[in-house]
Amino acid sequence: MTVAQRINRALSKLPAWPLYIIGAVPPVWFLWLGLTGGLGVEPITALEHRLGELALQVFVVVLAITPLRDLTGVNLVRFRRALGLLVFFYVFLHLLVWLVLDVQIPAQIWADIVKRPYITIGMLGFVLLLPLAVTSNNLSIRRLGPKRWRQLHKLTYAAGVLGAVHFVMLAKGFQIEPLVYLGLVVGLLAARVRWPLKRVAA
Repeated sequence: MTVAQRINRALSKLPAWPLYIIGAVPPVWFLWLGLTGGLGVEPITALEHRLGELALQVFVVVLAITPLRDLTGVNLVRFRRALGLLVFFYVFLHLLVWLVLDVQIPAQIWADIVKRPYITIGMLGFVLLLPLAVTSNNLSIRRLGPKRWRQLHKLTYAAGVLGAVHFVMLAKGFQIEPLVYLGLVVGLLAARVRWPLKRVAA
């Protein structure tokens, strides 16, 4: 038995549901930091940014699952749905902080979505995630059929790219970190493509 097979056997005994409990800890911790002065002089902005960055970090993990399986044989696919729902949860909280704590004025919210490109792109990414979150259950897979369900969930890729671009546009001046996230997202998406190998003539 290979190392990857041993790891997969051990992972098969682990349920996915504890990820939801573990995933709920960071937002609570960030909120606590904000309430106790641990997020600096602009806690709302810091909370908003940390939740958005957390969503990107987990999304990178989700994208890495397939390349990891292809390269090493370690299979984390059974945890992908839970991680994907956590991505949506963090994005939703990121948006909620912006709506309720930051902008607050409904007319201003719509004006920002229309006039600020980075907000437009971020909102589009969130809209793409909505049907994915709603259909991330066994009932939806049965009703849609596995093929249609997989096609629908390819919207995840577009939503992830939009989220990374949103982060790059949000950054003030030239910053490496947002570009690293964008590079990781694009690179991991490229790694999922089955590129045809060209035969070299003898």
